[in-house]
Amino acid sequence: MEPQKILFTATPGKTLGEVIDSLAHDNLFILCDTHTQAMSLPLLSGELPITHVISIEAGDTHKTLEALAHVWDELSRHGASRKSLLVNLGGGMVTDLGGFAAACFKRGIRFINLPTTLLGAVDAAVGGKTGINFNGLKNEIGAFRPADAVIISTRFFTTLPHEELLSGYAEMLKHALIDSADSYRALLDFDLSTPDWERLLQLLEESVQVKQRIVAQDPCEKGIRKALNLGHTVGHAFESLSHRRGKPIPHGYAVAWGLVCELLLSHHYLQFPSDTITQLADYIYRHYGAYPITCKDYETLYELMTHDKKNESGHINFTLLQTIGQPVIDQHADKEEIFIAFDLYRDLFKL
Repeated sequence: MEPQKILFTATPGKTLGEVIDSLAHDNLFILCDTHTQAMSLPLLSGELPITHVISIEAGDTHKTLEALAHVWDELSRHGASRKSLLVNLGGGMVTDLGGFAAACFKRGIRFINLPTTLLGAVDAAVGGKTGINFNGLKNEIGAFRPADAVIISTRFFTTLPHEELLSGYAEMLKHALIDSADSYRALLDFDLSTPDWERLLQLLEESVQVKQRIVAQDPCEKGIRKALNLGHTVGHAFESLSHRRGKPIPHGYAVAWGLVCELLLSHHYLQFPSDTITQLADYIYRHYGAYPITCKDYETLYELMTHDKKNESGHINFTLLQTIGQPVIDQHADKEEIFIAFDLYRDLFKL
């Protein structure tokens, strides 16, 4: 699999126009959510040809089969063919759903991802994973289908709420942990309270390159790509629990808390350094706070983890770390040890 075409730019409208011109197509469609249609599309519309705009409701709770069907219906009603082109303008919810819509419509049409959030840029828009939530489970239905191009610009990020910036930064922390101690230290040293956008773009490009290198080796997650799931087995359980509670948490926040839990498991099974866990837990607590759980939630969280797509032969599958830069995939943990990790998480976060 060739590396995905990823373009970093200060002029997203101009770059998008050039990419559109380079891809033969008969009809052009842009998928937005209600937020990006109002806030992001105006930054591009003056530099794009007249096209069909498809809008869906914003928020991960709307990454559903119904929203997917709406996109397909709009494509059909406006005469989309196998030679049509779809631009996904939005965060991870839009690029996930739009990519899946494009992958399935008439057995596949071309699409471009233009992430408008840091989380979308570093994670969802890159690597070819597409999908929707189903039956209360994150990304339960989907397909591997890389975008024909991904265009990344910090022009969209400067207007993000601080919570959205933090959400994306958690995925960058994950990439650094599986990459190198130098990358990890650079992220801890970056001032998130008053971001230097030029420096952030450099850090973002380095972070995306970590994912690109891994995806190029294993595009369909049969081996080393599972390293990118660090923090996600527990993180997705936190996220699903938050939806059941009716108070959804940002994906990156769930990953941040999941990283701490899975590094605690890494310490038990692989002797990951405890001082690094304490350092990360302090950093996460200061920036992200803590997700409140009690021992009464353990069974529910465990049940949610049993639905994880990475599981094999009835075992919950984790990616753990031996040390920073040394991920170990396909690790299993006993239920008792998972519950102990929850206990330690609550101790670290003063719950």
